[in-house]
Amino acid sequence: MATIDKINLLHSKKEKLEQGGGADRIAKQHESGKMTARERIGKLFDSNTFVEIDAFVETRAIDFDMQKKKVPGDGVVTGYGNIDGRLVFVSSQDFTVIGGSLGEAHARKITKVMDMAVKMGAPFISINDSGGARIEEGIDSLYGYGEIFYRNTLASGVIPQISVIMGPCAGGAVYSPAITDFVFMVEKTSNMFITGPQVIKAVTGEDVSSESLGGADVHNAKSGVAHFKSSNEDECINDIKRLISFLPDNNLSDMPAYSVTDDLNRLVDELNEFIPDNANKPYDMKDVIEKIVDNGDFFEIQKHFAGNIVIGFGRMNGSTVGILANQPKIMAGVLDINSADKGARFIRFCDAFNVPIVTFTDTSGYLPGVGQ
Repeated sequence: MATIDKINLLHSKKEKLEQGGGADRIAKQHESGKMTARERIGKLFDSNTFVEIDAFVETRAIDFDMQKKKVPGDGVVTGYGNIDGRLVFVSSQDFTVIGGSLGEAHARKITKVMDMAVKMGAPFISINDSGGARIEEGIDSLYGYGEIFYRNTLASGVIPQISVIMGPCAGGAVYSPAITDFVFMVEKTSNMFITGPQVIKAVTGEDVSSESLGGADVHNAKSGVAHFKSSNEDECINDIKRLISFLPDNNLSDMPAYSVTDDLNRLVDELNEFIPDNANKPYDMKDVIEKIVDNGDFFEIQKHFAGNIVIGFGRMNGSTVGILANQPKIMAGVLDINSADKGARFIRFCDAFNVPIVTFTDTSGYLPGVGQ
């Protein structure tokens, strides 16, 4: 075969690869309010910087006629590129290909890019949109999950790990996001649960919807597993980019530095008036924080969970700081189990990545009671 023919063959294979599970399944994905794996990557990374790896990897399974279901890429897109000029690695599951289910080759693609992220000292983003383990590949699927969890623990505190739930994330798949640093979810389309509504119905007889069992509201406001909730995928991607702008590349690198347009020597007279003379009168601590950080730019984390404590990132003199503050506006800023967990986990992240912490204290102490 002539060289030009080989090049044309490669181009035709790539065009087919980019169609994922086909036009019908892509249309169904869009009807559900979701983007495809490649569309998400296209919006997340700087233009023309994404480099895909292992694009033509296929499953080697033959049980249950899996050889007839072979699709190049095996249901996940992996690679690296730039976000605002900074190197970031990613895996993005493709729900249009075998439901984004995780098999042996699928898992190997993810673990390979995780290893590359640690080696290069760059953040890793995992975009989850999967039906879970690929039943046809049995124990190989479960082994694949174990390899991913193992790397999550090795990378913990070494590189920032971000999980993005943009569809179903069930069964074995949910353990990984829960042990990463930050979890993003999208309203109405994101779900996380170990066993779904049908299994619960069969075992306990309870009727529960996917949304009320493991939707974005549940994990942002009740369980505290998720850190961010977005109304749609575009908003979610913009929030991911904003978070990345505050984070260092790894535990040995410096904070990202930005030019300062805020006067360092400015006087903020309002700070003299925020705290009321009456100790029983509440005020919003976030108003105080926004007056102190550069340009009033405060990026709150877990805003829907344990509101009596406020955590998030801001900048001072152009460099990232972690902010931990009691919130007198909610429960008089008392400390309870949930707020202690929320604050402690954030402090642990800042400690691992050498992020300075600024603490705003105004609390009446620990919440008493048998429940606490």
